Amino acid sequence: MTDNRDNTYFLQATLLTQALPFMRHYHGSTIVIKYGGNAMGDRESASHFAHDIVLLKQCGVNPIIVHGGGPQIDDMLKRLSIESRFIDGLRYSDAETVAIAEMVLCGNINKQIVHDIEMAGGHAIGISGKDNSLITAKKLDYHT
Repeated sequence: MTDNRDNTYFLQATLLTQALPFMRHYHGSTIVIKYGGNAMGDRESASHFAHDIVLLKQCGVNPIIVHGGGPQIDDMLKRLSIESRFIDGLRYSDAETVAIAEMVLCGNINKQIVHDIEMAGGHAIGISGKDNSLITAKKLDYHT
């Protein structure tokens, strides 16, 4: 009679054997991963995501995470009784909405992702596109 642990070890060995060519190919590469707002809603999924990021780094891949947060911004705006406005699928953001979005994205989501990765055994830092003018934008001149 085989032990369940034997099956688990066999499956893990099989998976690693199949993954080895990809690990060799991407070793030393930097990859950008878009982590969407909807995917971040479930704590268990967030924990699995963080463990996957740590595993990538352990395999020699350098992951960079770019995250969303639309649903979380919407939730905060609702809690503050501020109505979201969209024009052709784009969020219209006045100064108050931009401040709230920044608070949610930088002060909440970004910090939670860093925390999750650290709890999974990795090391992470969180930066904003606003830091050192990493990302600049200009107002869209949109005529309806």
